[in-house]
Amino acid sequence: MQFAVTDAGQVFNVSSTAASKVKDLIASEESNGDLVLRVAVRPGGCSGFSYEMFFDTDVAEDDLRYDQAGVSVVLDPASQAMLKGATLEYSDGLQGAGFSITNPNAERSCGCGKSFS
Repeated sequence: MQFAVTDAGQVFNVSSTAASKVKDLIASEESNGDLVLRVAVRPGGCSGFSYEMFFDTDVAEDDLRYDQAGVSVVLDPASQAMLKGATLEYSDGLQGAGFSITNPNAERSCGCGKSFS
């Protein structure tokens, strides 16, 4: 099952496994329950841009916010175009556990999978 974050043609997908893990992590935080997952693209990394994900309580008026199954994902306007069609995944296997982003807009990515161009 995929959840789509949509606004004027911009789409960011979150796999059901990633959504479940995000919900677990938010539940483990000691907060007032207003946390959202912010996903952003920032300059830097070995390939030119890097992904950034963190829990946030500040949502700006121009942020794209999508709520599904208890998970709120927020994208800033500058990141929206670079993340169109991308999917947030979570895996927990022998090679380690963690989130990753599959991004069809990335022309190349580095070996660590944390940056792209």
